[in-house]
Amino acid sequence: MAKNNIPETQSVNLLGQGTEISGDIISNGDFRIDGTLKGSIKSKGKIVVGPTGKIEGEVTCKNADLSGEVNAKITISELLTMKSTAKFYGDIITNKLAIEPGATFSGSCKMENHKADGAKFSIGNERNRIKEKTA
Repeated sequence: MAKNNIPETQSVNLLGQGTEISGDIISNGDFRIDGTLKGSIKSKGKIVVGPTGKIEGEVTCKNADLSGEVNAKITISELLTMKSTAKFYGDIITNKLAIEPGATFSGSCKMENHKADGAKFSIGNERNRIKEKTA
């Protein structure tokens, strides 16, 4: 029996305006959200949340551009860009962050340099804490 070798191709996926998904999405390619996602999304590519897009849940990807509303924990291995129309509420872990004037950001941000690609990096790894010695 022969093995089915399906090549990994970069694809662009779309969740259109007026569409709502409750659940989890895993994608090898880029993903644009103009509708509503209640759940998590993991992508090895870029996630774009358009001006009408909404996410409630968790986001993990290589790069992200936010123009819509996001209420989530978001982990980005490279660059997170918040456009002027973005409304973000939650926690951010990213390597680089760009926020345009006019964007709303309420939450916490942790800057980390991830060496792995896309969604392959580990989420929530805490570095060993150095204990202070006293005399």
